[in-house]
Amino acid sequence: MRTTRDRIRHAILFELISLALVVPFGTVLFGLHASDMGVIGVGSALAATAWNYVYNLGFDRTMQRLAGHTRKSLGLRVGHAVLFEAGLLVILLPPIAWYLGIGLAQALVMDLAIAAFYVAYAFAFNLAYDRAFPLPGWGEAAAAPCR
Repeated sequence: MRTTRDRIRHAILFELISLALVVPFGTVLFGLHASDMGVIGVGSALAATAWNYVYNLGFDRTMQRLAGHTRKSLGLRVGHAVLFEAGLLVILLPPIAWYLGIGLAQALVMDLAIAAFYVAYAFAFNLAYDRAFPLPGWGEAAAAPCR
């Protein structure tokens, strides 16, 4: 399993790179002022960072208990990303609606668009992260199929 230090590095890198992408594109896509998109982006990043740590720690502990390892197959990575975003959607929807002064339905459409980006981004980032910072022993296990 990953160490606390590694999990913190993972979360910080994930959020910094995503902010560099989401704020400028979100400003254009949603027609918001950069300051509003920045507040939403930074607030979402802070909430997501905390959620990221808690979610991934719980996910890995569950995998370790059930499978005896934390290697993720392609299908498990897809499920991991989708479940993460679903949880974050529930966390972020009310504050986004409140901050922008919009209804929950309108905030949901906006949040779903952002979540769609993050599902793809989370998948790609986590795959790249695992390759850049593999756990000891993953080299030998890479040839073995994940269950």
